[in-house]
Amino acid sequence: MKLSVIMPVYNRERYVVSALRSLVRQQDAADLDIIVIDDGSTDGSPEAVRSMMAENPCIRLFRQENMGVTRARNAGLRLLTPETELVSFLDSDDVSPAGRFKADITCFDADPALELTYSLMMMVEHIDDDLLEPCPGSHFMTVRGIHLSSGIFSRKLIERIGGFDEAFGQAEDTDYLLRTFESGPRFVLPDTVSLYYRRHPGNMTKQVDTSLREFLRAIHKSMKRRKADPSLRGIEGIFDVKELANWRFM
Repeated sequence: MKLSVIMPVYNRERYVVSALRSLVRQQDAADLDIIVIDDGSTDGSPEAVRSMMAENPCIRLFRQENMGVTRARNAGLRLLTPETELVSFLDSDDVSPAGRFKADITCFDADPALELTYSLMMMVEHIDDDLLEPCPGSHFMTVRGIHLSSGIFSRKLIERIGGFDEAFGQAEDTDYLLRTFESGPRFVLPDTVSLYYRRHPGNMTKQVDTSLREFLRAIHKSMKRRKADPSLRGIEGIFDVKELANWRFM
């Protein structure tokens, strides 16, 4: 199957090569198409991506002026190839665990009607960028959290949901996932760890007030949609929000 992975990048020279390496090592699992959208980086991020491209033609790099992660992800969606059957995402500071794609793509092989796998995420303090694994002794938490990289989406589901809401500066991923599950997709919840979420000072979620406000706005919009259209599905029990909330105190 052809799997397109969309990766927005903004000033992630330090991490982006590790993120890309974690994807290309999984080329045995799928016909990979890695779409990197550089959102006007002012550091060496584009050069870091190009350093990977010569030996990895599955990586495609596109550059745009700085317009934010939401528009970068929409740009990636517009660049899907006609052959793309599955779509996923990876942030440029995170790591995709070895074997992640092989494990979840097996679900699509077993059920041609499947539209979505939504797996676990591991929030990690320190990642070994040579081994692409959590450092020994690093604090971590494994949850079914709210993260785009937890999902592998069928192409028909992506086309049904549409693009990201560009009114969001943050929590556009939360809004997208809520809209996804509201639509009632055929999905499974594997126990695969889908990503190592790297905790560091530059995480957008460290902007606590903005993150919380945008998250609540996404929840409110979901409530309004479901009130206006009772046919839309609820999403109770899919995300482990309680565990995610506890992380900030550790």
